[in-house]
Amino acid sequence: MACQPQNPVDKPDPPLTDTVTMDPARANPYIPLMTIGTRLHTWLNGRLVGRDGAGNAYYEDKRARAGTRARRWVMFTGAAEASKVPAEWHSWLHYTTDTALPEQGRRAWQKPHLANATGTATSYRPAGHDYEGGQRARATGDYEAWTPGS
Repeated sequence: MACQPQNPVDKPDPPLTDTVTMDPARANPYIPLMTIGTRLHTWLNGRLVGRDGAGNAYYEDKRARAGTRARRWVMFTGAAEASKVPAEWHSWLHYTTDTALPEQGRRAWQKPHLANATGTATSYRPAGHDYEGGQRARATGDYEAWTPGS
């Protein structure tokens, strides 16, 4: 006999079938409600400071409370993923700088910001990975297995 929830409002968690896209809204049904609350809070209390190249919008309080600094937050385009925040805006969000660093002044050796792709189809997979055939090159003699007592 299957175990039924005690409260009819409680439902068993649905299986996570969308593990490739790692969509947090599918894993947690409360995320859409939090987004609505954040949008309402932003509309009432937020002042737009700027946007990054990915379209994320950065806000701070219109009026800081006495004795505290103005709160800062980001409204993501698409799924909320902290690794989507570029370094220029990360320093501003964490009160390291008073203004966001300019994105135009990049050096030739600096790469554009990319969100963390771990767990997605675009993540890095070395030659020996199961999804890449599972065969890797044999060790070239620079590896010697450890044996106890040697």
